[in-house]
Amino acid sequence: MTNLFGHSVRSEMLLLYLVEGLVCFSAVYLLLAMGAAQSTLVEGGGGAAFAAVLALSSGPVSGAAGLYQLEAWSQIRRIVAGVIFAGLLLLALALLTLKVLGPVFPEGLVWQGLLEVLLATTAAVVLTRIGFVSASRAGLFTRRVAVVRGASGPSQTEAVVQDDRAPGSFEIALTAEGSENLDAELALDRLRSHHVWAVIAADPATIPEDIRQRCNGAGVRVFGDTEFCERHLGRVNLDCLPVEGIAASGRAHEGRVEAALRRGFDATVSLLLLLLTLPLLLLTALAIKIDSPGPIFYRQERVGRDGRVFMLLKFRSMRMDAEAGGTPRWATRHDQRVTQVGRFIRLTRIDEIPQVLNVLRGDMAFVGPRPERPIFVEQLERLIPHYRDRACVKPGITGWAQINFPYGASVEDARQKLAYDLYYIRRRSLFLDLLILIATVRVVLFQEGSR
Repeated sequence: MTNLFGHSVRSEMLLLYLVEGLVCFSAVYLLLAMGAAQSTLVEGGGGAAFAAVLALSSGPVSGAAGLYQLEAWSQIRRIVAGVIFAGLLLLALALLTLKVLGPVFPEGLVWQGLLEVLLATTAAVVLTRIGFVSASRAGLFTRRVAVVRGASGPSQTEAVVQDDRAPGSFEIALTAEGSENLDAELALDRLRSHHVWAVIAADPATIPEDIRQRCNGAGVRVFGDTEFCERHLGRVNLDCLPVEGIAASGRAHEGRVEAALRRGFDATVSLLLLLLTLPLLLLTALAIKIDSPGPIFYRQERVGRDGRVFMLLKFRSMRMDAEAGGTPRWATRHDQRVTQVGRFIRLTRIDEIPQVLNVLRGDMAFVGPRPERPIFVEQLERLIPHYRDRACVKPGITGWAQINFPYGASVEDARQKLAYDLYYIRRRSLFLDLLILIATVRVVLFQEGSR
């Protein structure tokens, strides 16, 4: 795991990004420099810049297409859909790059050149992933850990390694019971002979300082059980949070400069999204009006930062009598209250787009915990410890919980999503926001977690 701006990224994924970019650059540059059957020779010196733009874009495009999910590579339909989507995005980026850089291909051969470049970048993306998956299955990226158990027996880490969604990432090489014989169990030669990457203790206080120094000197990292699982899973353990919660640390994590940058980022992305989707928004409004009686937009009270209530704006996706009697209800799978048009716009997340107006008003951020209704917040705060901590940041249209957990429809779902929300609050940064926005494209594209 590599720590980037407070967020833990799998080191093998970072390596994949670098290798993919290098392979894409080499493939495109060589294609331009040598020509394909002498038909697309480079004009001027724009070839290297053109290749560099596509290479740097390959990682975000692959992420948006879901090609950084190892589990997706066992599903043929998912691979084909992801590769096609990535190819279309790269083609659009290539066209935009040509507009900025000027001519790269000879006149009359632009589309032929673009097709050849598209095939080269697609081949580079696919081949790097085939190589990566093969290396992963061969155990080349597996990290071996030593686990020090506590008095209660097997640790959380052992369960996490066994249930890992990306098998082969970690392997338990050594297991020590409690604090007895730790000096022998974690002897330097023993750690080296088992190629141990890290020592993970159920209770970090049981690791004596001399053993810590010995491990650090040998390049062996030392983690607490809770810290390792949080970094690896991308969610906090709610049972291990301090009584005072993390609201104070979350607020302190954002300085004035970062707050200003985030506000500028939110406004820019919101305006761009409005402009790019304006024709779609007009068609959606017309379809809603034709499909069922009632207003086009749906306004509802939601809880924002510091518990402030605001009016959320969405496209209406349910019948007007969806909450007859005034009793709020969780949305469910195959909810009969959803209209025909509503079902489509919920699956594609089009109903969420009007929330950019809430972002522009300052009620919401583009990335953050999902805003809930006041009555649900009141109920969940009584049932789930630390639920109030979500309100120390602005709610968002998308967020870390939304891309990692399906739509919540119960108290237990809310608890699971809270674990992801608090991870985001604890470690949030503009870098993590960017990763979430890229992953949101994947979630919309493959309709993950929609109801």
